[in-house]
Amino acid sequence: MEHPLHIYNTLTRKKEQFVPLHEPHAGMYVCGPTVYGDAHLGHARPAITFDLLFRYLTHLGYKVRYVRNITDVGHLEHDADEGEDKIAKKARLEQLEPMEVVQYYLNRYHHAMEELNVLPPSIEPHASGHIIEQIELVKKILDNGYAYESRGSVYFDVEKYNKDHNYGVLSGRNIEDMLNTTRALDGQDEKHNAVDFALWKCAQPEHIMRWPSPWSNGFPGWHCECTAMGKKYLGEHFDIHGGGMDLIFPHHECEIAQAVASQGDDMVHYWMHNNMITINGQKMGKSLGNFITLEEFFTGNHNMLHHAYSPMTIRFFILQAHYRSTVDFSNEALEASEKGLSRLMEAYSHLQKLQPSATSSVDVKGLRQRCYEAMNDDLNSPIVISNLFDACRAINSVKDGKATISAEDLEELKDVFHTFIFDILGMKDEASAGGNNYETFGKAVDLLLSIRQQAKANKDWATSDKIRNELTALGFEIKDTKDGAEWKLSN
Repeated sequence: MEHPLHIYNTLTRKKEQFVPLHEPHAGMYVCGPTVYGDAHLGHARPAITFDLLFRYLTHLGYKVRYVRNITDVGHLEHDADEGEDKIAKKARLEQLEPMEVVQYYLNRYHHAMEELNVLPPSIEPHASGHIIEQIELVKKILDNGYAYESRGSVYFDVEKYNKDHNYGVLSGRNIEDMLNTTRALDGQDEKHNAVDFALWKCAQPEHIMRWPSPWSNGFPGWHCECTAMGKKYLGEHFDIHGGGMDLIFPHHECEIAQAVASQGDDMVHYWMHNNMITINGQKMGKSLGNFITLEEFFTGNHNMLHHAYSPMTIRFFILQAHYRSTVDFSNEALEASEKGLSRLMEAYSHLQKLQPSATSSVDVKGLRQRCYEAMNDDLNSPIVISNLFDACRAINSVKDGKATISAEDLEELKDVFHTFIFDILGMKDEASAGGNNYETFGKAVDLLLSIRQQAKANKDWATSDKIRNELTALGFEIKDTKDGAEWKLSN
């Protein structure tokens, strides 16, 4: 391609041309959800960001193996409120097996992702299904001298590792500062240093989720799962590892340390991170009372929401900002996205009905190239959308009879719109998502409007007004034109 894809590598802190290690294959690992609660807007951001990357790499012709893990081993030791593992806590309170809790929330997560039109990954491994691989990883790190056993637990020796390598290479943190400022927590006196992190934890008697190991009955540390599963499914060296910016430290920093300590070098070529979503300038969180689940967005069932927002409105809202920029939620911002998406889909609908002329008075020939240039510049989806909005003006000009478009340009414009709106940005036309049912529904509305048009021709204003008023009351927007009437469902 004339302008190859460049992506921002968090490790090198610069945009780099994407060159896969095993072309035309590309390996991609993204940290997936921890399943102890409903998916929220923060889950949507990385899912949509890396869905965009997955779609675009596939569009460019790469054979992508996309791995997205499920964290379900119950190793989140300290619930902020009760000091208890979150999966185990819910299992105990509701008298469920821990995996019942996992499956319940995983089903809901999958449903939310389907609503957002996020493609499923190639492989979705569970941490609980890869305990053996995690134990083997810990053994290698111990054998190489970068870990130590203490009271049945195994910890990564950060200070010793840093003498040979660089702990902090991804986050830019200085280990001396960490050693001097990290606070020792209760129950962590078994560590050599407070900055050391767990590779394996000895389970306390009340801990439900536990597995046998050479050191104790326990469970793996959080950071082990991605290193072990990435290595298993993508090999010791693969192309892209992604996740939210909040995972840079400590999770991804620890992953790099584990990889280097176990095999001598990092597994990952490109580290990619999406930025956070805030709500009215504050980080989302249950403690702040500004935590909104995706289901609440879709139903409008939350006191911070003016009304329900469709899944495609949420997707469009996220794609309108570059993945490395902060996105601040507000009803006003979502309503603007709602209107923008409606405008884009309306233009696409008009595009299908345009009649070609002998020549074009609108210029659409550079649109495809401009969209590709934006995508190749670190997945700049806002610029792609801006280019498509520019084309909307040309479409509306032709529709209103103020411009013309040739058959060749019309087919080009249709193809570019379909390629970038649906195939790459991953939008779907929610109005027509019902397929044949929607088509029948549309024909019924068209029939009513044709009856209304006939009534107007017969000066039967009572019937004409009744049809218009009844359709408006049902949520339709009716617009009279010189060629009849147009309709759409209002937001």
